[in-house]
Amino acid sequence: MSHHLVEAAGIVHTYPDGTPALRGISFRIHHGESVAIVGANGAGKSTLLLHLNGSLSPTAGTVRVGDFPLTQETLQEVRRTVGMIFQDPDDQLFMPTVYDDVAFGPHNLGFPHDEVERRVTAALDKVGAGHLKGKPPYHLSAGEKRRVAIATVLSMEPSVLVMDEPTTGLDPFARRQLISLVQAFHHTRIIVTHDLDLALTLCGRTIVLHEGRVAADGPTGEIFRNGALLASCRLEPPLSLQGCPICGGTKG
Repeated sequence: MSHHLVEAAGIVHTYPDGTPALRGISFRIHHGESVAIVGANGAGKSTLLLHLNGSLSPTAGTVRVGDFPLTQETLQEVRRTVGMIFQDPDDQLFMPTVYDDVAFGPHNLGFPHDEVERRVTAALDKVGAGHLKGKPPYHLSAGEKRRVAIATVLSMEPSVLVMDEPTTGLDPFARRQLISLVQAFHHTRIIVTHDLDLALTLCGRTIVLHEGRVAADGPTGEIFRNGALLASCRLEPPLSLQGCPICGGTKG
């Protein structure tokens, strides 16, 4: 089975109050791709993200992961395949210790103790947080919480890593650490972000959402150099591509 394939086909989502959030979103992401999903506030990014692991169901259209559509019957298998890292690490860290948080997923999947131990140790080592395993999550810094949240997903050994605004609240050092961690994940990566410089660094492909529709889908560099497209979607070019306000020269 092609576990790494993620496909949206005509996804429509309307909230119970009648507000349309997604208006026919379609794309296909293949094994090994690193894809950014960007857009202004209200473009539909977070709503789309919640469809990729079954947290929301579409009003119309289908989501496919691997060789099967996402349904109630396939939900558990999809959630093993798609690792979701939420914007706020506190949404994922709720156990007494870091170790317990990272072990929670593998325990729920029924793995024996030795396998859970192996996965927890490997995940914490991968994010450089092995020394934190006995600490309560609420004693961690923002950067440490982000690393541990990533470890809770890596312990499930997913084929697809999905991240929602991963640099929110991080200082420059923690941001660089996060970039290194994500670059080390060699399967499929989907990153929803307002940080267009992060997208430029990590993602060869970008999907731009605007008012619940796909406004553009293509190579990240080309999209971010299209000033008219970005302006029409209420986005600014990445800082690394903006001209110098003093000398008028351009970067990159």
